[in-house]
Amino acid sequence: MTRLAAHRARAALLAGVLLLATLTACTPTVPMQVADDAANPLCAEVSVRLPKLIDAAAIRATDAQATAAWGNPARILLTCGVAVPGPSTARCVTIAGVDWLVDDSNVKRGVFTTFGRNPAVQVVVDHVVSDSNALNALSDAVGTNRATGRCLDPAEVSTGGGAITAPKN
Repeated sequence: MTRLAAHRARAALLAGVLLLATLTACTPTVPMQVADDAANPLCAEVSVRLPKLIDAAAIRATDAQATAAWGNPARILLTCGVAVPGPSTARCVTIAGVDWLVDDSNVKRGVFTTFGRNPAVQVVVDHVVSDSNALNALSDAVGTNRATGRCLDPAEVSTGGGAITAPKN
């Protein structure tokens, strides 16, 4: 092999390695929908505090304001600025000081919406990931929005005239 041919072979090999590294390092942007209240400054407070990893799933770029995604494929999706839920009979769990309304009607993923916080944050977690680990990892960021309400134990609630009211403290 001539010196020129060897040089070309090395250059082609190097170009191939660089192309492969570029293709494997690039992760496409996750398409998401912006929430109605995504421009709320408190969503920015949440966004800057999001963890870079959740259970070894790295955060990814999204194409909508006040959203985030983790994993490849994306297994955890967060949207800040969703509609603030009112009184609800949905199951409510408290994880690391943050109350979440639980919608587990989909067998493949859980949908969790903060309760008693404005703006509200919604997190969708594929069931291949631990729901509680994801919500726990997000609690510091989501918890920056001050709680204005909380989940109530059924023993704390009375119904009168169809409305759910909390007892006076």
